[in-house]
Amino acid sequence: MVTARSLPQDLIARVDDIIDADSVRLVDLFKDIHRNPELGFEEIRTARLIEKALQNLGFDVTKGIGKTGIAATFRNGPGPVVMYRADMDANAVREETGLDYASTVTATRDDGTQVPVGHLCGHDAHVTWLIGMANALVSVRDSWSGTVVLIGQPAEELIMGAQAMLDDGLYNFIPTPDVLIGLHTAPGPVGTVINPPGTRMAGTDQVDVHFHGVGGHGSMPSKTKDPVRMAAQATLEFSSLVARTVEPSATAVLSVGSIQAGADNNVIPSEALVKANLRWFEPHVREALLGAIRTVSDSIARSAGVDEDKLPGIVMKGGSPPLVNTPDLAVSMSASLGEIIGADKVITDMPAVTGSEDAHMLRGPHTDLPFNYLLVGVAAPEVFAEALSRGELVPYYPHNPNYVVDLAAIAFGTKIAAYSVLSLVDGS
Repeated sequence: MVTARSLPQDLIARVDDIIDADSVRLVDLFKDIHRNPELGFEEIRTARLIEKALQNLGFDVTKGIGKTGIAATFRNGPGPVVMYRADMDANAVREETGLDYASTVTATRDDGTQVPVGHLCGHDAHVTWLIGMANALVSVRDSWSGTVVLIGQPAEELIMGAQAMLDDGLYNFIPTPDVLIGLHTAPGPVGTVINPPGTRMAGTDQVDVHFHGVGGHGSMPSKTKDPVRMAAQATLEFSSLVARTVEPSATAVLSVGSIQAGADNNVIPSEALVKANLRWFEPHVREALLGAIRTVSDSIARSAGVDEDKLPGIVMKGGSPPLVNTPDLAVSMSASLGEIIGADKVITDMPAVTGSEDAHMLRGPHTDLPFNYLLVGVAAPEVFAEALSRGELVPYYPHNPNYVVDLAAIAFGTKIAAYSVLSLVDGS
């Protein structure tokens, strides 16, 4: 198994100097990506930025994997093959940060709905870190040996992008990796890294429940089978399914993110859509909740008089299993980073969270591939301290309209990315 090594002081100093000298460009790049967010599978502009940057550095780049995904390989002699992944997509959330580079972008989805778009989960930083790290690696290529594979992944928010790249033949374009890692922003203070071993994030499923009814005039609801009422009932019932279905010692979340039905005040539509999301750590919990969703949805439809052949349709969209950091790899990477930024700045004891990811799915057929996912603090330390003084754990959470990546985190995250990859290739 590949584990992280200690980095020599002279190499650390070189990396720091390179990234510090590049920091103005990287901040400008970050702001540009932040101003121009793109939803999952629509990251054409963002992917092009990665493609051009890595081609200019001498990477062998393949674009359009899984529609917009990028895979880039830099071969630098014998040694381990290290795969590093950054996701590119933004959220359908209206930004309220007030930053002078805030997003004002809107997008029209395939169903015709128009939504605001904002980088409110830090994927703009992830892309910037990848590009800055690539420049540092190439600049110090005389100090390491091995192969680096960089992945610009689409559609993480949909939990579909990693699987899309695999389905589109990712491993036809890249060498088989010896290790896979990734970074994500976290609302902790800049200068810290969170990297516990073992289970870190929940498994997830995106579930669409499509209710069918009989539409009609709003003045005559008795002549209809109202799917809006079915959707409303389902939303309320779903909110209590965890308590009624899952044993108290287990952790699970079932939330509804969207109800879509009708267009006019005085028309009862014939269809309604409920978009739900599951979070779970144990497969039997997942199966119990999926079964309960089916039972509740069918029961509601039947009570509304819906025929058996018109019972709700359930569509499973994106999903991933729980994210688990390979223990030996996580421990060694924490030790290596601790020697550089200080052991007290590397947090290795923190409970798993119900957030989810699909980075680990890029293993594809290589199911035993060592994997580690690090969280990098991006909140201004004073903002974090103010939140603590108010009794809050963090100043904001991902997908919040006020999620902010402090600009000091751009150079810091780039350095963490570079240190991490360099600790996994061979020294020379």
